[in-house]
Amino acid sequence: MERLSDYSDIAVWSAVAVYALAFLLFTLDLARRSVLVTRAQDARAAREARATQSRTDSAGGGTAVLLDTDAPESVPTASSGPRYLRAAIALTWVGWIVHLAGATMRGIAAERVPWANMYEFALTATAIMIGVFLIAQFWQDLRYLGAFITGFVTLALGLAALNVYVPISPLPAALSSGVAPIWLVIHIIVATLGTGFFALGAALSVLQLLRARRDRGGLRRAGYLDSIPGTGRLEDFAYRLIVVGFVFWTFTLIAGAIWANAAWGRYWGWDTKEVWTFVIWVLYAGYIHARATRGWRGTRSAWLAIIGFATVIFNFSIVNIFFKGFHAYSGL
Repeated sequence: MERLSDYSDIAVWSAVAVYALAFLLFTLDLARRSVLVTRAQDARAAREARATQSRTDSAGGGTAVLLDTDAPESVPTASSGPRYLRAAIALTWVGWIVHLAGATMRGIAAERVPWANMYEFALTATAIMIGVFLIAQFWQDLRYLGAFITGFVTLALGLAALNVYVPISPLPAALSSGVAPIWLVIHIIVATLGTGFFALGAALSVLQLLRARRDRGGLRRAGYLDSIPGTGRLEDFAYRLIVVGFVFWTFTLIAGAIWANAAWGRYWGWDTKEVWTFVIWVLYAGYIHARATRGWRGTRSAWLAIIGFATVIFNFSIVNIFFKGFHAYSGL
């Protein structure tokens, strides 16, 4: 089992390396999109200038011939990406498979589910994030999010392996007695799924804010923003993903309460982790309610989505490390 744990560690670092390569290729794609958009805009300006000159010459009695020799290049779409963009997606799939193998070997070596501490939860949650991103490609082309998602996962998984890694250890008594392990599995699965959907929603919201600023005449060098969907579509995508994540997070609270009753004899105890999990639920409930009934659209809804995901990160990192309570399972 010790050798299997070593293989798991190798797989995790291999996944980090593959994700880093995918991130570089996705970033290269964003740079290429900027170049193509700039060329298209220059060609359009040149055609408009020639058309204006043609009308001027015609009004003066001259004859002008307009030749459209500067047709703009097309920006990559879902069906026509360059090889390195397709390679980026392929590398993300490879990294995800290796990532899953590392998590699976960790669980087999520990003879339990691999999420008893911060390192194992980070290992599982980042795998879910990549999985949601890849599976979503079958319904919607989200490759323009690739740099954001692979970059975040590379950083998060690498930091977890460096800073919160702990050797395999048995589950704490509260997690391994009675029916608690069953509800622990349900609780963590829905929590990681919710985190994955919230991460995608936050990434789309960041792009929405950038695209809105671009539309107002800012970020002139970020031409790639003109090649992605408009702010309305980005906001709609984010909203749909966050609604799914909110459903999972609601089940996180329910399963957590049942688990708490099985482990400690009470459904709710105002433990720090419980409170912050509820705060996250309230924030996302407010986001959905404000957007659906109060007409909160545009930058306000985007910032709410980003603040919600920042709270998820705070709950996982700061609360786990610096706050004590029944949920102090960081393993550090």
